[in-house]
Amino acid sequence: MKTLKINIPETVDFDDKEALMAIAARLFEKGKLSLGQAAEVVGLSKSSFMEALGDYGVSPFNYSVSDVERDVENGKDYTL
Repeated sequence: MKTLKINIPETVDFDDKEALMAIAARLFEKGKLSLGQAAEVVGLSKSSFMEALGDYGVSPFNYSVSDVERDVENGKDYTL
């Protein structure tokens, strides 16, 4: 894994875990990290990471409408 050092002013109320979650959520949203990779970055289980994504305005279902339409055309079943 890569290591990244970020300098955040002391006056900002933002802990390490929160910073990691914000970065991992954004990278997951952009498709740069899988759900498992993003959860690993933060040190959470996949299910805990999925739950936390809502706090960052990110859907755990990272599919566009066109992706879903293509999947359905190819026979993928989305019934629960």
